[in-house]
Amino acid sequence: MDFTAFFADVRTLAYPSLFNIYFAFASIPVGFLFAIGLALLKNSQNPVVSRLASGYIYAFRGSPLFIQLFMVYSFMLSLNLSVWKPNGIDWLVLHPLFLGPLVLVLNTTAYSAEIFYGGLKTVPKGQIEAAHAYGLSRYQTFSSIVWPNMIRIAWPAYTNEVVFLFQATALVYFTLPVIDEQKDLMNKAGELFERDYNAFLHYSVAAGYFLAISLLVFFFSGIIYRRMMRHMVPTVTKPRIRYAPKLVR
Repeated sequence: MDFTAFFADVRTLAYPSLFNIYFAFASIPVGFLFAIGLALLKNSQNPVVSRLASGYIYAFRGSPLFIQLFMVYSFMLSLNLSVWKPNGIDWLVLHPLFLGPLVLVLNTTAYSAEIFYGGLKTVPKGQIEAAHAYGLSRYQTFSSIVWPNMIRIAWPAYTNEVVFLFQATALVYFTLPVIDEQKDLMNKAGELFERDYNAFLHYSVAAGYFLAISLLVFFFSGIIYRRMMRHMVPTVTKPRIRYAPKLVR
């Protein structure tokens, strides 16, 4: 293995990896908040609201992300060329650094909402009834009963969704235009491949970046999960070392 070429690829792909990180972490906080709201809407007693939320979730979970990126870009392009031409904003709405997170937010909201909805349905009804019996308001019931139970149950699955979202950022520049040197890991690895056709080297380094960043996501997510579940871990006392001989049984 040519270690010189390997480390050269590591340095070359360091900057493109920042675009993948940007797409993921610009989408995760907004998608998280929207997903909580969408899960609550799906759990609503109003059948119209619940079905609309379910329809949104089905539409984005049932269609490929590649098509969603292409459709949103085509819609924005046609809207910009036909009826909507605000000064200065026409360039912004077609920029991949704006459209990429926008589509990823729409996508991860649907997947995350279904995860949180599953967590909502597993909250013990007895605890909610007890909160109502104590006279707690709906907000107090949600903040003290529903939210803690829901987030603990949904967190492992949501961690997987965050990692899947980060991996899905590899599709952004396959659909949206590449502006100047704004190339992500897959684009840059493909550019390097066209020079020497060494697919194993270039794409392995790109995969290594995905693996390393995913490992960090799992690590910090595990810390948060252990913090949330600390009350469930029994306290284990370590046996004390006996220095005195045990002469009497």
